Amino acid sequence: MDLLRALPDLPQGCVADLGCGSGAVAAPLRSLFPARQLVGIDASAEMLAKAEGQYDTLVQADITEWAPQETPALIFSNAALQWVPDHVTILPRLVDSLAPGGTLAVQVPHQNNAPSHRMWRVLAEELCGPLPDGLPDVLRPAGYYHLLAPLGALSLWETEYYQILPACDEGNPVRRFTEATYARPILQALTQAEQTRLIDAYEDVIASAYPASEDGSVLFPLRRMFFTVTRQD
Repeated sequence: MDLLRALPDLPQGCVADLGCGSGAVAAPLRSLFPARQLVGIDASAEMLAKAEGQYDTLVQADITEWAPQETPALIFSNAALQWVPDHVTILPRLVDSLAPGGTLAVQVPHQNNAPSHRMWRVLAEELCGPLPDGLPDVLRPAGYYHLLAPLGALSLWETEYYQILPACDEGNPVRRFTEATYARPILQALTQAEQTRLIDAYEDVIASAYPASEDGSVLFPLRRMFFTVTRQD
């Protein structure tokens, strides 16, 4: 994993997997830091049940409210922070909770400017009016730079991967993929009738941006943003 390879040397302290889900990165973290306490944090009791046995400690907590009981040397968050709003408040608080010389390491999808994601917001606002404040969102790279660079040594980069979205019996593969991920909080903010209008409008435009192969599958570019910030007191 790109983010694991970018980690600097760490001071004393535990390793916190923030938004650990079912424990997808528990084994790599354990391999890198076998002597450290590994703490998994997630808001979902169902996910934590699946992660049982992979961490020394499991904590059920919302990312926006979590505070460590033991000072972490590393807070690692893989594909979780895109589900929560107000990164401007959350990220400085996380950095401040680190041990001196500790690192916050984050990976989030960064598709906001791609048609697959941008058209959900554009069409929602055209058809249904302004979206409510407080929806989860990811900042532009410059936003994270200006927020985090004053807090420590910052590394920030992006990588674009490609995945094949298989053909769907019902609807465009890009629509089905994004409505279950990025668009989920947008759709949840709308009425049922508004959701139907938005989905129909999205279906009308998205195929031109992501042409399907003969078998109906779509080659889908997926951009990921990574950053590490090491606290320097």
